[in-house]
Amino acid sequence: MGPFDWLPHASLEPLQLDWLNGVEVAVLRLDLIDPLISGNKWFKLTGHLAQARQAGATGIISLGGAYSNHLHALAAAGKRFDFPSVGLLRGHPQDTPTVLDLKAFGMQLYWLGYGGYRARHEPDFWLPWRERYPHLHPVPEGGGGMTGALGCGVLVEQVRMQLHTLGWADYDAWWLAAGTGTTLAGLVLAEAGAHPVYGAMAVPDDHGVAQNVRAIVQGGYELLDASRGGFAKVDPQLLAFIDTTGQTSGLPLEPLYTGKALLALKQQIEAGVFAPGTRLIFVHTGGLQGRRGLVD
Repeated sequence: MGPFDWLPHASLEPLQLDWLNGVEVAVLRLDLIDPLISGNKWFKLTGHLAQARQAGATGIISLGGAYSNHLHALAAAGKRFDFPSVGLLRGHPQDTPTVLDLKAFGMQLYWLGYGGYRARHEPDFWLPWRERYPHLHPVPEGGGGMTGALGCGVLVEQVRMQLHTLGWADYDAWWLAAGTGTTLAGLVLAEAGAHPVYGAMAVPDDHGVAQNVRAIVQGGYELLDASRGGFAKVDPQLLAFIDTTGQTSGLPLEPLYTGKALLALKQQIEAGVFAPGTRLIFVHTGGLQGRRGLVD
């Protein structure tokens, strides 16, 4: 496989919204790096692709749901860079827009049901898949783990190189959605204590985000619940916020991750957690493809 030397550059843009109340926010636009391999997913994949190449693998096998941004980016990368990919999906067969894309990109799909998918953390989960696909490299859900986190460290460098475009000498903290906590952990590693990282959890506590992060880093971050009742839980307030934000600022959001994260930031600012003059980096982690058909 590979080599994969594509390293996209994400632009840093100021956010203008009335409710910021003097807090300065710059958005790292990972949603704009590529039409298909979008968001933070490529950065998490780079280390796994390197490991696959070193192991002599010919392709990748991984897991996700019917709207998975991770599988979408992986399948798109497989098509672009000409390597086979296999997706193990949560639940039962359904043709969401994401799933239709996975098929069009050439990813081989297997539906595990819900019980079968919950078994993904069992120590022998990968054994039958390794036997069936001995030449494919297994990648954990969402491209997680230390390998995925290390690939996200470059984002800190990209931000620091662009601060002058904002007229900033420095920033105070990071803010981003957390689905597995991998990107957050990568930012914490790269910051090495220089700036704190806030993770707005888009999933409930029982999804294991805190455990995932603790397995990689110790300190330098804070997690808060932004799940609004559960993963993929969408409510009228959230949808109205996403719509208003898009109309007033031009920033597109989706309801699973970025919408929840920015709404949680609004609530924290209104609660006085961040004083006027605070400078924050908000990571737009992409995922816009996943909103197709979901809101309807």
